[in-house]
Amino acid sequence: MKLDFETKKVLAGMVAILTMVFIGIQFTGPKLENPIITGDFQAPPAVKDIVRRSCYDCHSNEPNLRWYDKVAPAYWRVAEHVRQGRKGLNFSTWDSLAPADQKAKLWESLNQIVAGAMPLKDYELVHPSAKLSGSDIGVLKKYIRSLRVRNIPGDTAKINALAKQTMQVKALKAPMDLPKALNGISYIPDYKNWEAVSSTERYDNGTMRIIFGNDVAVKAIQEEHTNPWPNGTILAKVAWDEVEDKSGNVSSGAFKQVEYMIKDDKKYASTKGWGFARFKTPAMVPYGKTETFATECVNCHQPMSANDFVFTTPIKH
Repeated sequence: MKLDFETKKVLAGMVAILTMVFIGIQFTGPKLENPIITGDFQAPPAVKDIVRRSCYDCHSNEPNLRWYDKVAPAYWRVAEHVRQGRKGLNFSTWDSLAPADQKAKLWESLNQIVAGAMPLKDYELVHPSAKLSGSDIGVLKKYIRSLRVRNIPGDTAKINALAKQTMQVKALKAPMDLPKALNGISYIPDYKNWEAVSSTERYDNGTMRIIFGNDVAVKAIQEEHTNPWPNGTILAKVAWDEVEDKSGNVSSGAFKQVEYMIKDDKKYASTKGWGFARFKTPAMVPYGKTETFATECVNCHQPMSANDFVFTTPIKH
């Protein structure tokens, strides 16, 4: 079908306008700054190569942007990915983390990779070199396991810590009011009566963890209604030292902390529908210096957005 002169003129005008808009947006939007590297991640060459190839574009101050990453509006999304990525983990400021926190970050990152949450799928689609092979994951697992805190059979320090804590707990007086996190969430002692719904081991710091669920959570698991979890769900993750006897049997040692995730998609809309709180030591000292600590929590859980931000797969009862 032939186009008449007027139609061609209109189409040409539209193309010209779109071209001008496209050119114009290249000079607008967010700018990605690359701060100086204060302390780069150090690891064996095989590990460093994998991390640099798969993680550095979003989790360092030296992203390797391809030409198509620099074209708006795609550039805007890339810049946001990098900003959010650096908030959660920045390999260019690695020395700012304490050794225990470094191991924790590596452990968390490996779990996100194994769960398929990292690298982000839309990023991996246009950056296929970032995809980790089974061999790559094996290299990372071997390295991270080499950093683990190894149990010492009959570890007197842990045994004594448990005995000391037991005495302290007996001497503790019940507070008039329950401890409360800065975001208003109170310590929930009733978690001790809930059902255990899963467990996990933190071999990076030598702790064992049990996840308990309230009645709403248990019902959701039974009905396979966990993505998303229903409002009213409460998950409590409790951590203890691991104590190993000389026969290799592992039991719980001193109590470390209890963490809560409370589902209410309206009340906690700013943190993806979940309220977060953590209480440490038998004195149940609330975690966090300001009420924005919950943002730190949800940023850590962000890679599990496709699983309603929950890391641990529940065991169906």
